[in-house]
Amino acid sequence: MVAFEDEADMPEKRRIHYADDEEAQEARGIGPMLSRQLSSISQMSTRSNRSITRRRSIDPALAIPIEYRTLSFHIEETKEKELAEARNAKKTAAAGAFSFLTYERLSANQATELVGLDWHKITPNELYTRLSSSRSKGLRADQVKAALEKYGRNTPSPPPSHMTKKILEYMFGGFGSILLTGSILVFISWKPLGNPEPSPANLALAIVLAVVFLIQALFNAWQDWSSSRVMNSITGMLPDSCLLLRDGNQVTVMAPEVVPGDILFVKAGNKLPADVRFVEISSDAKFDRSILTGESMPVAGAVDSTDDNYLETRCIGMQGTHCISGSGIGVVVDTGDCTVFGRIAKLTNTPKTGSTTLQKEILRFVLIIVSLMVFMNVIVLILWGAYLRPKHVAWIPVAALIVDIVTVAIAFVPEGLPIALTASLTITANIMKRNNILCKSLKTVETLGAVSVLCSDKTGTLTKNQMTASDCCIGTKTMLPAEALSELNTREEKGSSGPNMIKQLRAVSAMCNAGEFDVTTINQPLADRIIIGDATDQAVLRFSESLGAVQVTRGLWRKRFDLAFNSKNKFMIRVNSLVDPKGVEDALPVLEGSAFDHEKDMLLTIKGAPDVLIGRCTSYLDHEGVTRPLDETTLMTIEEVKDNWSSEGKRVILLARKVLPHQVIVNDPAANDFETETMEHAKTGLTLVGLIGIVDPPRDEIPDVVRVLRQAGIRIFMVTGDFKLTAQAIARDCGIITNATKDVHDISFLSRDAPTDLAIKAQSGGSSPSQEEQPRQGRYTSIVLSGPELITLNENQWNALCVYDEVVFARTTPEQKLRIVKEYQARDHLVGMTGDGVNDAPSLKQADIGIAPGSGSDIAIEAADMVLLESFSAITDAVLYGRVVFDNLKKTICYLLPAGSFSELWPIMTNVIFGLPQVLSSFLMIIICCFTDCAAATALAYEKPEADVMLRPPRNPKKDKLVNWKLMFHAYVVVGLIETVTSFSMAYWYAQRKGVSFSVLWFGYFQPDDQQQQVLNEASSIYFVNLVVMQWFNLMATRTRHLSIFQHPPAFNKATQNLYLFPAILFAFVIIFVFNYPPGLQSTLGTSNIPVEYFFLPMSFGLGLLFIDEARKWAVRRWPNGLLAKMAW
Repeated sequence: MVAFEDEADMPEKRRIHYADDEEAQEARGIGPMLSRQLSSISQMSTRSNRSITRRRSIDPALAIPIEYRTLSFHIEETKEKELAEARNAKKTAAAGAFSFLTYERLSANQATELVGLDWHKITPNELYTRLSSSRSKGLRADQVKAALEKYGRNTPSPPPSHMTKKILEYMFGGFGSILLTGSILVFISWKPLGNPEPSPANLALAIVLAVVFLIQALFNAWQDWSSSRVMNSITGMLPDSCLLLRDGNQVTVMAPEVVPGDILFVKAGNKLPADVRFVEISSDAKFDRSILTGESMPVAGAVDSTDDNYLETRCIGMQGTHCISGSGIGVVVDTGDCTVFGRIAKLTNTPKTGSTTLQKEILRFVLIIVSLMVFMNVIVLILWGAYLRPKHVAWIPVAALIVDIVTVAIAFVPEGLPIALTASLTITANIMKRNNILCKSLKTVETLGAVSVLCSDKTGTLTKNQMTASDCCIGTKTMLPAEALSELNTREEKGSSGPNMIKQLRAVSAMCNAGEFDVTTINQPLADRIIIGDATDQAVLRFSESLGAVQVTRGLWRKRFDLAFNSKNKFMIRVNSLVDPKGVEDALPVLEGSAFDHEKDMLLTIKGAPDVLIGRCTSYLDHEGVTRPLDETTLMTIEEVKDNWSSEGKRVILLARKVLPHQVIVNDPAANDFETETMEHAKTGLTLVGLIGIVDPPRDEIPDVVRVLRQAGIRIFMVTGDFKLTAQAIARDCGIITNATKDVHDISFLSRDAPTDLAIKAQSGGSSPSQEEQPRQGRYTSIVLSGPELITLNENQWNALCVYDEVVFARTTPEQKLRIVKEYQARDHLVGMTGDGVNDAPSLKQADIGIAPGSGSDIAIEAADMVLLESFSAITDAVLYGRVVFDNLKKTICYLLPAGSFSELWPIMTNVIFGLPQVLSSFLMIIICCFTDCAAATALAYEKPEADVMLRPPRNPKKDKLVNWKLMFHAYVVVGLIETVTSFSMAYWYAQRKGVSFSVLWFGYFQPDDQQQQVLNEASSIYFVNLVVMQWFNLMATRTRHLSIFQHPPAFNKATQNLYLFPAILFAFVIIFVFNYPPGLQSTLGTSNIPVEYFFLPMSFGLGLLFIDEARKWAVRRWPNGLLAKMAW
């Protein structure tokens, strides 16, 4: 991906933006843009079971082509796999035949149904019979009525809104139901169960719980993005009316009334109202399918099938596509949701049902918390019913029991988690935005940190996309471009009239080229001129221009037909007719030129991959400019040149031509059938004019990027359309392949019959093999495969392939990119995929993280999860911050659990079991969860990465959990126990000093008098202050998982500092005074002033806690394989 040119910079910035800027942009008159607003996700809060997050609006013009291409690839893969397995004819291979066809959600069903359609294969007469229609009469009125009842109206079904379900999810998702239930129960405990003396504290608690519940519901609703406008946009893409044949008469009918079997008349300008099979078509009929494919190139219509793939054949006209020229007649075969457009619209409007890795982790955490809460409440109920109720009736009445139950529940619910988690992801996404990395959803941020496999394009991603012709070969003679120019000039200076092979190479490279010079830079030096076209065409066009004016050469010929390059054919064709006789002198040898009919003959020129085209060549242009038969010796020499250049990392382009005498030309070049005819002409009889070697050097930073990613345990693979040797050489320059050529494996190393040790490791979800398991002596295992080889692999071979450390996939198509992603995902890898083209959209969407460059197509950007606006090197920052997100989320939870969960539980349990007063009031518990801890937990989202983040292997989602026993042990048994014991000690020591002896309270089961209650209220506030103050030191300890506070200081070091910690501490300090010191609140909430010494004693405890954690971290660093290291969270 090249840096933005000044002219291109503004369109890029206009095309990708955050929706918050939309109004401002439109106010300046810049026009419509693609929405790129950061979307928060509810699973980051307490709504955990699935995401209902969507973008605020979806542009169908971008979303529909992604689904179309995905369906087309699925169909193509099915057919290719069947053919490959049939050729192999091995039962063991057949066992793995459809391992990769794990289509997601409805896409699987739609692809299967489309594979079964045969409307494009049957004859028109069979079509009429099957649909009970007639070419001369069309459908009768009664048939139309019956068809409407059977198939319904020709409109896409609107998606269900599920509004009630969404509202319920907003309110009751995750912990919401606990909060609401608790609020209702506490209200009941206040009145009527609290009568005749209802407790104001219960009322305050109930109100706070209700407020927290409402805030959470509003927070969840705010995160949701409605897609209700999508179907309205899709419906607007369909026509209003059309011309049909019914009862023998042509009638205009509204599009929703069209039914299968209708005879439809189509002419230029019409939009097809349904899927039709053409039965008559004019030679110039062309259809714009861009609404479905995203590609602007028109497709010619045909009567007979041109492809087994229903989505690719030209005898089917699809709903919503335009007829841009010509006319035709078709039979409607599908309407409404059964059309291709309708099926894709349904897919577009179907929300994802799969959960991201983070969603699953949050769900697991919620289940753990709820399980603990239920368990502890069951214990409370059992103790109350079996022990307290019979022996101490007055100790905990029903109203108090309800409050205790609710308090236990609230003690376990970390109410500050939703805001803290969402803030963490939003903050990180904004940091990445400032680094020119746009994340389209917050789940992208964390998932990238767990990616284990990154598949990257070569051109423009790993390389500079600055292709230049470095060599050329005519016959068996190789030259540098400068040498070719020198020889051309020498011949012209000598006035040589003989055959000029360099002129012929120049002519073909100029004519068979889709590139065009930008007229605004035409007078600049050749290297500085802007060329409109892909990088390969640019290199070839500059080469041709260096040998002579391209405009002059093209002026001698007239373009009659053009077949653009595509990833399947891997060549482009241009057919030209002569305008000026001088063109023959430049493009053909004397003998062929003399036989060329200037008025009627045409010249076919072709440019593409040598391994595809060289087999079609029967002659070649020798270094003297004479056409000679292509013998085996010459062929071997040319192949050797090609392989040598490829092994040097050069892209090799073959140029060839073929004279088309007017006697063999059947169709007019403007006719639709001329494309088929041209493809037949190009299958054999070509004359090889020459080879051009093109270099595209790797980006300077790529070797370092690959090294950093490899240190982080991420395997980075190359996926390219280039030739094997070229891909392998570039991969070696980039550092993707580190082994010597002799140690690089090929498909022969992948056993079909029996699982290898590597395959067994893959099946068990293992990562890269160890040193002893590698088949060679190199540190890493390397393999290079081509696209055609991929479709022959069975389950065992994929298992073995998926554990190689270094992989290059060469000569791959977009369909094969999609398969690569699915195969690695099927073996529990998280896959990142880069791509910039329309056809890359399915693999970008399928990947766990789709990554598109900012210069990519709109369709690719829409399908991707992440957009890199500048260099690919930014991916290292993206991975870094993805890992930091997960680290910071662990820190947040580890910080919240000790005080906000564990230390709040035990005052309830001691109250029930030991008859002690509840030494921390339920209201102050809520204050800790929602205020003092919440601010600090949010500040942890700003923590900088620790030094070893990019030295760890990727997180294994199956093993490395957000909350595991290690974190629970640290939070509850270590920190929680210290905070609980010290808080109890401070509270009861104060009560003892004030005359309320602990021995009296122990198993006392009595209601204190007013004086004792005042002392206990003061003790409750002291317990509260002790927790809040110790949490300040826990905050400093928790902000690093491995490093000392001195190695990662919170201030005075820009690389590690987090200055937000100090305002969070100050906020917690202020909250202590807000709820404990105002006299009006003291009487209502049961709080009290706190003696000053009870602020300083918790600080000493906090310092002790920090020291203990520092010692633990030192021991972990000192003995990385020791017991403490194994228990480290």
